[in-house]
Amino acid sequence: MAAAQPKQIRLVAGLGNPGEEYENTRHNAGFRAVEELGSRLGAGYWKSQCGAKVATVKVRGAEGPVEVLLAMPQDFMNTSGGPISKLCREYRIEPEELLVVHDELDLEPGDVRVKVGGGHAGHNGLKSIINKLGSRDFTRVRVGIGMPPGRMPVVDWVLKEYRNAEMEDVRRAAVDAADAVELAIEHGVIYARDHVNGAGKPGSR
Repeated sequence: MAAAQPKQIRLVAGLGNPGEEYENTRHNAGFRAVEELGSRLGAGYWKSQCGAKVATVKVRGAEGPVEVLLAMPQDFMNTSGGPISKLCREYRIEPEELLVVHDELDLEPGDVRVKVGGGHAGHNGLKSIINKLGSRDFTRVRVGIGMPPGRMPVVDWVLKEYRNAEMEDVRRAAVDAADAVELAIEHGVIYARDHVNGAGKPGSR
């Protein structure tokens, strides 16, 4: 069971696949959110560490300034747990101090939700993280991509590039996800979950 009030977030990991050919695919929602977060928090330098691109930023936490590690694993999605677990060991970060941003089939495109703990629901990135950490007790920011149309296989859908006409909505979702992460860091995960969930798409509040 996840803790009722998770600890201060110290590591934010966005999930995706490395390489230009995957940059504008649905599976890279986590990368886009972490890049947006890094841009707004002044992450000037990204380095390679433990198989991930990482940057350190300072954020206003619930009890004062906190140093947060931003990470984008450079393994492919289904092995992203390796770099994340290595970073957790390197920085002595517990699962309850980890927040993972990922794409979510079960949410409408552009919807953003905060979830504390839980299973992987077939998501290969989450499955890898749970296996490597030996814990489900990390927080997730889920970015909706919707279900594939017709009989399109899920793997084809998540790796399908967005059309140019969709990119503004994709950027908006990255901004909303980054907002949710900031709330979780600054005010705590439970506050972020209660504030974000049920809000629906931008403009529906």
